[in-house]
Order: sequence, then structure tokens, then C-alpha cells
Amino acid sequence: HLLPRTKGFAITVRSLRNVVSAVYDCTLNFRNNENPTLLGVLNGKKYHADLYVRRIPLEEVPEDEDECSAWLHKLYQEKDAFQEEYYRTGTFPETAMVPPRRPWTLVNWLFWASLLLYPFFRFLINMISSGSSLTLASFVLVFFVASMGVRWMIGVTEIDKGSAYGNIDSEQKRSD
Repeated sequence: HLLPRTKGFAITVRSLRNVVSAVYDCTLNFRNNENPTLLGVLNGKKYHADLYVRRIPLEEVPEDEDECSAWLHKLYQEKDAFQEEYYRTGTFPETAMVPPRRPWTLVNWLFWASLLLYPFFRFLINMISSGSSLTLASFVLVFFVASMGVRWMIGVTEIDKGSAYGNIDSEQKRSD
């Protein structure tokens, strides 16, 4: 269970009260207890996620710091209940809505991919047409080493390779 940062939230709400009209409560869950990783995404693994978004008008958020703190704690308790419901049933308590696909996402991706990949493919075609096997082998080797280096750096950041400091298990082992 997460604990809210009430003082920072109250200060932010006070500062933005005349600027924005609402706050958004977002909860993201991955189906089947999947733990997505950047390395998994790079390897092409598919993750299925459900996103719950709720718009809360800023008028509903109290102005007093203590009342705002109590309101935020109540919101987090509701979020915990949503999480428990999701883990129990696999869905959020309210009716699901799937937004329609927008063609502009694909058009945007195609534009940037063609703009950025054109010089790369032009270079690759020139390299292949030059006929130098040493140049081609060097390019493949550099590409392979760079790819493995990126994968290694991402692998180092995975949570299971992190410190056990603060875990209950590590504290029990130290006390034994």
C-alpha cells in the first residue's frame, strides 16, 4: 500500500487551483501479474495492461491542508480497494471503455520512421553495394556489440538485480 505525499499535494493544489480545473486519478495494472521490463519490450514481449482514469474536479479537493490530507488518504484507500478488486476479479469495478484506434498515431510513426531511417538505409545500401566484405563485417560487428551493450545496460537496471536493503527477508536473515 502506498502512502500519499500530502504536504506536497496540498501545496501543488493550492498553487494550481486557478490554473487547472481537475486532477486525474490514474491506476495502471498489468494482467496476470505480469511484470513488464524494458528488456522484455525490446525483445518484443507483449504486455496487456488496464488503465483506470478518473477525473476529479478541483472544486471537490478541499483547500485546507488538513482537510486536503484527509481527502487524499481517503482517495488512496479507494485506490487500494480498486487494486484488491482488480486482483480478485481481473477487472476494475466500473464499466470498461476501449478508445477507438486513431489513424494519426500510425501516420505519425510512419513519418518519423521514414525520416530517421532513410539515412540509415541509404548508408546500408551504399555499404552493401561497395562490395567490401571487411566494411560490411565491421558494420555488423559494431551493430551487434552496440545491441548487446544496450541489452546488458538495461538488464542491469532490472529490479531483481537490485539491492535487498529494506526487504523483510533480508532483515530476518540478519537477525538469525
